[in-house]
Amino acid sequence: MKTNELTALIIEQAIEIHRALGPGLLETVYETVLEKKLSDSGLKVGRQIPMPVRYEGLSFKEAFRIDPFVEDRVVLEIKATEAVAKVHKRQLLTYLKLSGASVGLLLNFGAAIMRSGIVRVVNQFNEQ
Repeated sequence: MKTNELTALIIEQAIEIHRALGPGLLETVYETVLEKKLSDSGLKVGRQIPMPVRYEGLSFKEAFRIDPFVEDRVVLEIKATEAVAKVHKRQLLTYLKLSGASVGLLLNFGAAIMRSGIVRVVNQFNEQ
C-alpha cells in the first residue's frame, strides 16, 4: 500500500471513530480504539514506541514516545483538545525528523468535526 493510500485509510478510520464516540474523551481512548481498528484492517501498528535521541555524545534512550506508528511509515499524534496549536504541528515534525519517517498525521479528536481536526505533516516525503 502506498503512503497516500495508507494515510487515507487512517483518516477514514479516525472519522468513523469520531462519528461513533464524539469529542470529549481522553486521548488514550481514541488511541486505543484507532490502533484496534487499524490492526483489524491488517496493518502493523505500534503504540507508545520509545524513540532515542542522540546529540553531541549524549544519548537519551526514551526521549519521546510515538503514539501509533503505522506500518513503520506514518507517525500519528493523537490529541483531544479544543484546537490544534502550532506547537503540536512542530512537535510532530520533530518526531518525523527524529524517527526518520516522512509523513505524520495530527488527529485532534476534540474537534467538533473530525475533518477540521486533521493535519498532515510531511518531512522529505517519498511516495512508497
